[in-house]
Amino acid sequence: MTHADTAETDQDSGGVGLPETGRSDTGYPETDYGSWRARIRRALRTAGRTGPWKRGLVLAGLALLLGLLMLAHARIPDRGGIGSLVETFLPWFGLFVPVLLAGALWRRSASAVIALLLPVVVWLSLFGGLLTDKSHPDSDLTVASHNVGADNADPVGTARDLAASQADVLALEEITTEAKPLYEKELAQTYPHHKVMGTIGLWSKLPLSGTRPVDIKQDVGPLADTKPEDVRLADSRALRTTVTTDQGPLAVYVAHLGSVRVVLGDGFGTDDRDRNAKALAEAVAAEPNKRLVLLGDLNGTTDDRAFAGLTSQLRSAQDTAGDGFGYSWPAKFPVARIDQILVRGVEPRSSWVLPATGSDHLPVAAGISW
Repeated sequence: MTHADTAETDQDSGGVGLPETGRSDTGYPETDYGSWRARIRRALRTAGRTGPWKRGLVLAGLALLLGLLMLAHARIPDRGGIGSLVETFLPWFGLFVPVLLAGALWRRSASAVIALLLPVVVWLSLFGGLLTDKSHPDSDLTVASHNVGADNADPVGTARDLAASQADVLALEEITTEAKPLYEKELAQTYPHHKVMGTIGLWSKLPLSGTRPVDIKQDVGPLADTKPEDVRLADSRALRTTVTTDQGPLAVYVAHLGSVRVVLGDGFGTDDRDRNAKALAEAVAAEPNKRLVLLGDLNGTTDDRAFAGLTSQLRSAQDTAGDGFGYSWPAKFPVARIDQILVRGVEPRSSWVLPATGSDHLPVAAGISW
């Protein structure tokens, strides 16, 4: 073959020394171009795969939102009572943690599991102390409080159950006119001293003195200031008295604050309760006796911002010396502790919930010492 024949053959083949595959439209050999395309496809497939840190990002976001909600609950606007409502049931927000954890494990999401650390740490910092039993067996005085319920069909049985509780001082709220003589009769033998004002009362094994109503702004409006004080306070749902003990006088307050209602269009109605709480806090602040116990149905938990004026002065016996959350309402399935025993100047030694009576509330009790 001549030199010319070789050149012609090379020209027909599309290039000197190239394989028969020839060149691609890009100008690169097809073998190199195919390799690059394969690499790009592999990179896209790798990027498209969802790893443990990319799975469950929605769950991770929900976990962070839950933690921030509990952490900043005091900053939630109280418009329509929403802030108060959230704080009332704040401990129950912890139930979302196992739900989110189950979702994170199902999705095999590392990011969601890590994000759940925030709500867990916040919840434990707020309520972890209630998971342990802080009670002590010895105390100097036992106090108890019970909203006996206006619709209680068995006030006699309720009175007998309360007398058997061995409380030294017993506060009752929501006493009806019809039930009052029944409570007085059944409790007389155990409690020789008692005082009833309106729908609240106090029974005691120890002498009482200086009992008077406390103005918690129950009667408001343009005509309230024109009424004489005795008329305005006749239906007051708060009283103050002194219990004479071997360790000295003890100021005891009994209160039943305004009810809280969920009203369509208005939200969580707390105006009456909040006004009562503020007035009661002012009365407690003005109390000269350093030793004080507040008993009653406050229609709210101590986490509620409405009680900041009280909780800044008084300690919760349940938080300090109780076993568990001590929920008291509703009696059939308690979800919140709205019946409180708050103290100052004395030491809570124990706090507990008594068995159910005919009321829709559970009685609460505490042992205190000096």
